[in-house]
Amino acid sequence: MKIAVLSRNKNLYSTRRLMEAGEQRGHEMILLDHMKCVLVIEQGRPHIYFNGKEIVGVNAVIPRIGASATFYGSAVV
Repeated sequence: MKIAVLSRNKNLYSTRRLMEAGEQRGHEMILLDHMKCVLVIEQGRPHIYFNGKEIVGVNAVIPRIGASATFYGSAVV
């Protein structure tokens, strides 16, 4: 399963543990800073880019979104 963790800080203990636990269970874990994601809203095909690459095939999203970025973070989810 491909799981995206949305977090602004890869060094937070909780974020690191989520990544480690997923990898230990055989999941492909990707960490995305939701404030650096580009949302493209096309009719019938909305998609997200991160660092210039389209994010595809994600099966689950774990949001680690702080109060200061709730609106944009929830749009990414």
